Amino acid sequence: MSIPSAPARNLAFIHTVSGLVSEFEGLAKQHLPDWKPFAVLDESLLRDTIERGSLSDLTIRRLAIYTWSAVDAVAPLCPVPLFRIDEGMAKAAVEHGNRIGVMATLSTTLVPTMDLLKRQAHEAGKDVMIDDVLVQGAFQLLAGGDVETHNAQLRQALEELSQKVDVIVLAQASMARAVRGMTHCIPVLTSPVFGIENVKRRLEQ
Repeated sequence: MSIPSAPARNLAFIHTVSGLVSEFEGLAKQHLPDWKPFAVLDESLLRDTIERGSLSDLTIRRLAIYTWSAVDAVAPLCPVPLFRIDEGMAKAAVEHGNRIGVMATLSTTLVPTMDLLKRQAHEAGKDVMIDDVLVQGAFQLLAGGDVETHNAQLRQALEELSQKVDVIVLAQASMARAVRGMTHCIPVLTSPVFGIENVKRRLEQ
């Protein structure tokens, strides 16, 4: 008599960039075959935050509808496990060195990423120096369809930052494609792969 396999459990990804949906779906299928990924997409969350220059109460409430939790502080209230996709990347960065470079094309992403790195360093008992770079105008180029110039600006900024630090973190998952194929003298970390690996590790625990 055959024993029926357990039904796949659902794993939700909340996206603010449509171009990343298929990438994370592929990574989830590769690393988490026993889980069924599905996407919740709301690009207006990112658009509204960019226009305001900060996270508004309205955006937080809308995000809370999707997740039952809008920020790390209220994560214990969520009835299911809740993960930041950049948590694994931050942990890896702290393990790689004491001088960490952070690159972003949006100020609204740069600050939260730096705060996350500081928390991870504190939990690991390490003192780190963070050197941050905001590539001004790059996100607008990408949004306008000028991918080539966007990628060129990111590559130049990465080359300059790599001379000062032990490891570089790309604060936005959408930046990963811009530096694909480059030869790096130091580790350059992006959130998709590290994020999925961290989710897998946490779920297995």
